Amino acid sequence: MSNSSGRGLQANVLGTFDTAVMAIAGSAPAYSIAATTAVLVGAVGLASPAALLYCALPMLGIALAYRHLGRIDANAGAAYSWVGRTLHPFLGFLSGWALVVSTTIFMVAGSLPAGSLTLSLFDEGLADSTAWSTVVGAGWFLVMLGVVLGGARLTVRAQLIMSGIELTILVVFAGLAFLHTGNARAFDWSWFSLGQFDGVSGFAAGALVAAFYYWGWDVTSNLSEETRDSRRTTGLAGLIGLGVVFLLFEIYTIAVNVVLTRDEIDRDSANVLGALGEAVWPGWGGKLLVVAVMLSTIATLETTLIQVTRSLFAMGRDRTMPAAFGLIHRRWNTPWVAVAVVGAVALTLLVASNALGSVGEILSDAISAMGLQIALYYGLTGLAAVVAYRRLLLTSPVTFLLGGVWPLCGALFMFWIFVESLGSLSTPAITIGLGGLALGLVPLLWYRAQGSDYYRPTRLDASHAITAHAVPAGRGAYDGVPTDF
Repeated sequence: MSNSSGRGLQANVLGTFDTAVMAIAGSAPAYSIAATTAVLVGAVGLASPAALLYCALPMLGIALAYRHLGRIDANAGAAYSWVGRTLHPFLGFLSGWALVVSTTIFMVAGSLPAGSLTLSLFDEGLADSTAWSTVVGAGWFLVMLGVVLGGARLTVRAQLIMSGIELTILVVFAGLAFLHTGNARAFDWSWFSLGQFDGVSGFAAGALVAAFYYWGWDVTSNLSEETRDSRRTTGLAGLIGLGVVFLLFEIYTIAVNVVLTRDEIDRDSANVLGALGEAVWPGWGGKLLVVAVMLSTIATLETTLIQVTRSLFAMGRDRTMPAAFGLIHRRWNTPWVAVAVVGAVALTLLVASNALGSVGEILSDAISAMGLQIALYYGLTGLAAVVAYRRLLLTSPVTFLLGGVWPLCGALFMFWIFVESLGSLSTPAITIGLGGLALGLVPLLWYRAQGSDYYRPTRLDASHAITAHAVPAGRGAYDGVPTDF
């Protein structure tokens, strides 16, 4: 079925358009708006558009860092490889582990709404049942597990259909919301003001939730070993995906502020987008947006599976996790052991989550916990880009800004919201967030003692890596220096 003779992932399967679609789907615009808006409004009130704006700027710095690092090291492990080769192998493993834990948690947090939303199309009463939501959500999860096992080409084909329908519905309803009359309140530019936040801690709480909104575009980097011209394509696709979802998030958070009252948002906390659709198009509106959210949730389960299985594949290949994770299926060219293990663990946690409370309660704590883990590995990756490019930062003002200052500011911002948020999060959220990270010490120490070569890395230095690459005709002197933004 598979072997360990160095067989790798199938190269050159995906193009720029494919990876851009994956980046958009990774951030799950409809799902993020539906499931996270109530959490964001609960943290910052009417300042939700401001939280998304002020988090987008440092997030762009992280996306620039990913683009830079992807140009000098195309690796399915992405942040796991880059941070380990620039800062320290321990920090690199922690980055990879943070992604593994956050994606595993999301498979629970995402499968429940997928089940609930599917049921809501037929019976609202069943949609409120955590048990039934678990059963149907598990069914969707297994379908996506099969798609991901089938290879990158099948994964992208499924993604094009699901995300295409989702984005079409979102664009249509953005127009309907703009034309809607009888609103709860008038638009106010103060919603973008820093003064709307309840002090520094309030801003940090909002930024942590906003980081979860954007999370997922970096799936393009985990697909780098399966992408054509990946040193240029994956980073560009990540930037395109981030730009598209930023516009959608801002449009819809403004629409929620205008159209829905706070009571309506609280009442429909698990699917604010459905409530918005019902308000702007009574009858059909709510159902159509439920379909969009359902497809978005299922689509992002797929991209999340891609991220975690490719990360585990890289870890297995490096012997920092069980070597079986590095095994590739002979027919489908996918890390089948990683897919099977992730599926089993996620389904077990999904069933266990029934004891934790309602769908809404589970989502709130899970989103905050994931926000901590995301902020950590994004921050480390931003810092890694600055270190990797340190010898080239003074070659031009553009490189200094886009390769140094902006990624560094993004990294510092992520570290700040990580620390600042610890004082305001619930005990379950902190326990899940930090406890999940602490579990990583077990494999880290074990495989470090086994002598994995990962812990004796070849340093990642952009000046050396770029010199080693041939320069195609018509390109600049440095293939990896971002002079073409």
